[in-house]
Amino acid sequence: MNWSNDAETSLKEIPFVVRPIIRRRIESMAREAGLDGVDLAFYEQAKERFGRK
Repeated sequence: MNWSNDAETSLKEIPFVVRPIIRRRIESMAREAGLDGVDLAFYEQAKERFGRK
C-alpha cells in the first residue's frame, strides 16, 4: 500500500517496537474504506480512532 510522504513521516513518530503493528492496522483500515493508499488526513483519522478504543 502506498503512503504519502507526510503520513510516512508521521508514522515514524510512533515507537519502533509497535510501528509495524500500527502500520498494518492503518493499512487494513484503509482497505476497509476502499482506499489504495494512506495520506496524512487518513492517518490522523485512524490515529483518532485508536484513541477512542
